[in-house]
Amino acid sequence: MTRETDRPLHVVYLCGEYPPAPHGGIGTFTRMLARRLVAAGQRVTVLGIEAGREHDAREDDEGVVVRRLAAARTRPRIPQHALRLRRALREIDAERPIDLIEGAENGHALALPGSSTRSGPGGDEPWSRVVRMHGGHRFFAEAEERDPALLRSWLERRSLRRADRLCAVSHYVAERTRALLDLGGRPIEVIPNPVDVERFRPSERPPVAGRVAFAGALVEKKGIRQLIQAAPRVAREIPDFHLVICGRDTRDRRGSFRALLEAETPEPLRERVEFRGAVPHDEIATVLASAEVLAYPSHMEAMPLAWLEGMALAKPVLASSTGPGPEVIEHEVSGLLCDPRDPTAIADGLIRLLRDAPLRQRLGEAARRRAVEHFSIEVLAERNLAYYREIARAGH
Repeated sequence: MTRETDRPLHVVYLCGEYPPAPHGGIGTFTRMLARRLVAAGQRVTVLGIEAGREHDAREDDEGVVVRRLAAARTRPRIPQHALRLRRALREIDAERPIDLIEGAENGHALALPGSSTRSGPGGDEPWSRVVRMHGGHRFFAEAEERDPALLRSWLERRSLRRADRLCAVSHYVAERTRALLDLGGRPIEVIPNPVDVERFRPSERPPVAGRVAFAGALVEKKGIRQLIQAAPRVAREIPDFHLVICGRDTRDRRGSFRALLEAETPEPLRERVEFRGAVPHDEIATVLASAEVLAYPSHMEAMPLAWLEGMALAKPVLASSTGPGPEVIEHEVSGLLCDPRDPTAIADGLIRLLRDAPLRQRLGEAARRRAVEHFSIEVLAERNLAYYREIARAGH
């Protein structure tokens, strides 16, 4: 007989960036895990308010129920968004009782309480509330040495206070968030981000000689400015060096960040630096596979999907030694780590990798093994489901 705790669970993810909506790592992660849970016989609903959306929509994504809510058009938006989320959760729960709801750092700030007429062991709601730390506002404000916004900080604290369980995508993000938001001794389960090692697998086609690739949003914290500053030295040492940059542009008070980077690229080097703009996630594996080396000198990450995808492709990755870098890449074993704020260190790493084919092969093969054994969606989907079942058994 199937035990109550072995029945299919109903998991709701609070996510306003579920693909194909404009998204980053959280949207990619949510889709990957949600699809795998459905394939394993669970019910998954994704609920989120999407900026720029004018009408609500309900979609089916390989069995994942996706409910996209339009953003409020008038101020104040927060009370309107809270009301809409709570109403939607009541409807979702009425269709099939919810077992747990997961959101990022600020995910539970608006959605609860008062979302269900059922009652459970933990209070008014019968479901468990899980916060998964992907690197929230306070985390990146510290990393970027900027003052945190009061409202966003309050929302994070409110959400974390309401959460029954906490998990994080890396030990580093868990402990920094613990310190920044005064979480004390609360348990934090660490489950890394997964990568689809079948979709991101080594290519049979040889890479383009001298090509270095970067994939990520064009923003200061990704270290793309230091990568470009490293390029002249690499070009002097490696005649066929060229850099392919894939990622959406961002804007700040100075305007377009891509325009700023292009203006700062030395004139003799501009033919060797190619900005390809945003590349659909379905196509990025082909672009990355064409490179000899992948460069990710991020100032800070939580658990970078781009690094994991590069490792799964069996590519030598030059990445950041800061934050969770050593949790992902074993320096000199499954990749190289460097000081992301030092263009000379970045250049040294790239020159070394581009000159040494046996080193590239050794690091790439080790990276692939590490991705398969420690970060594959097959392994981590099971870990996540076991975590969810333990929460369901405990009743919060």
